[in-house]
Amino acid sequence: MTSSSPLRVLIVDDSVFNRRSITEILNTSTEVEVVGKAADGEEALRLVSMLRPDVITLDLEMPRMDGFTFLRILMTKMPTPVIVVSSYSQKENVFKALELGALDFVAKPDRYADPDLAAIRDELLRKVTLARAVRIAPMPLARRMPDLPTQAAAPEARPPALAIAPKQVIAIASSTGGPSALMEIFSRLPENAKFAVVIAQHMPDKFTRTFAERLDRRSALRVAEAQDYDVLSEGLGFVCPGRHCMELEMPPKGPLRLRVHPPDERDRYVPSADRLLTSVAYAVGKKAIGVILTGMGDDGVQGARAIIDAGGMVIAESETTAVVYGMPGAAVRAGVTSLTLPLTDIGEWIARL
Repeated sequence: MTSSSPLRVLIVDDSVFNRRSITEILNTSTEVEVVGKAADGEEALRLVSMLRPDVITLDLEMPRMDGFTFLRILMTKMPTPVIVVSSYSQKENVFKALELGALDFVAKPDRYADPDLAAIRDELLRKVTLARAVRIAPMPLARRMPDLPTQAAAPEARPPALAIAPKQVIAIASSTGGPSALMEIFSRLPENAKFAVVIAQHMPDKFTRTFAERLDRRSALRVAEAQDYDVLSEGLGFVCPGRHCMELEMPPKGPLRLRVHPPDERDRYVPSADRLLTSVAYAVGKKAIGVILTGMGDDGVQGARAIIDAGGMVIAESETTAVVYGMPGAAVRAGVTSLTLPLTDIGEWIARL
């Protein structure tokens, strides 16, 4: 694949209407060429072997071989960027697919009418063409079965937590590839953590709560979608809600708390990692630790600079593990990082705090 050649796309969906609709969307771009269509996973695997597409769009609910089985085989045998196209009602399935190696997802409305198709056109094209900047590697065995419990899995019922001021606040910025990276990090965090974690993950609304719940089930930390005025305490993690921005503040009296509000004209990305990391720097100074994970663009660079200036630390995910090296690479080039570590080492580093 060269920068001038069209991206060759395989569409996998059991609905004739959906295959036709996605084809019509992709054909509006000269950067994309639809080279094949499949109605189930078995047919898709044969076409992948024959056509060697650059990108695959994937429906998850299909007869004969569903999208999950297809992903497991594809990512171990022929790793290829996959964009899941799924409805809002299938949020849990989307995150299972991301853990199996899918690059990203596009949320199609449950009522798949023509006006709704127009609304997702730009997002689908943007995520498909992102494949030019993607690093895809074969999935390790430990990440092929996302539904197996892990040692760090939390019990279903947890006793209420006491609000104890965290010794450090870890602010994480992530985008494309971020959900799987965050699952990897949170699975390594200890039950007796003395720190708190706040996350700005670029993700549509209606999905961030489900993602927070999934992190909570896989982690020894308590994790929730943030609400305005949530109090920050050790052993807690908060995910910024989609279509909102989140900031940490230290009131004149009382504990650290989160403010959640709609974005304004200053926010180039939503949720904004720059806004979150900058607020953490101002609120806790040298107790701030920024982590910039995989993602396109440069969100987080300004916030990382604020943390460094306040005496804190910033860790960037290394190019060897980042699915998209845009965000961590931008921070490294700007000289606002303290360490560069592969993904598994980031989780271990945080766990040792």
